[in-house]
Amino acid sequence: MSETLAFSADPFAALRETMVERQIRTFDVSDLAVQERMRTVPREIFVDDAYVSLAYSDARVLTTGTSARELTAPLILARLLKEAHVRETDRALVVGGASGYAAALLAGLVDRVTSLDEDPALSAKAHANFERLGLANAKSVAGPTKQGAPAAAPFDLILVDGVVSGGLETLCGQLAEGGRLVTILGDAPGARTGMATLFTRTDGATSPRPLFSASAAPVAALTPPPAFVF
Repeated sequence: MSETLAFSADPFAALRETMVERQIRTFDVSDLAVQERMRTVPREIFVDDAYVSLAYSDARVLTTGTSARELTAPLILARLLKEAHVRETDRALVVGGASGYAAALLAGLVDRVTSLDEDPALSAKAHANFERLGLANAKSVAGPTKQGAPAAAPFDLILVDGVVSGGLETLCGQLAEGGRLVTILGDAPGARTGMATLFTRTDGATSPRPLFSASAAPVAALTPPPAFVF
């Protein structure tokens, strides 16, 4: 866990505090370390300029690479991190990392974190944001979402940032023994709502545990394989 965050005379500090008090804590996020990360990491640098004023609300905000991407609402992301039982020794992966906000939160909670996104422009944004914040233990890679990051595996924690309807087999295979994968499971491709779910790998197999109802943007690449039709 290594970082340097240096923002003096921060005009957004009060907005982050209000977000924690009115959104995060009231959504059963009792983990003090997660709360502190939400107070510290400047979400406004991860969103497009048009959405800076909404960065600490639960409104829809976008970050643009090759195309626009919706960021998961802070209260949903904070709750996912709380339920994932993040540890300082964790090697973490964020799938669908976009401009890097979720990975930046994790950088202050884990040993190292990799942000993976299919969009090279967003991956480059994440890299620039990590450098700006001095997050030496965070890196950004571009590549197919379904393939994960095999070169950096195994991972103790994988956060799939969005709603998925399947296609998690390869990612689960990149978990270390005792590792956890947390995401939102939707019931159909393109779903924007579902059940936040924690998968834990034990003796080479992963078992799911439902957590809470949640909504977020879909992760388009993570869907079940097409059904065979005779």
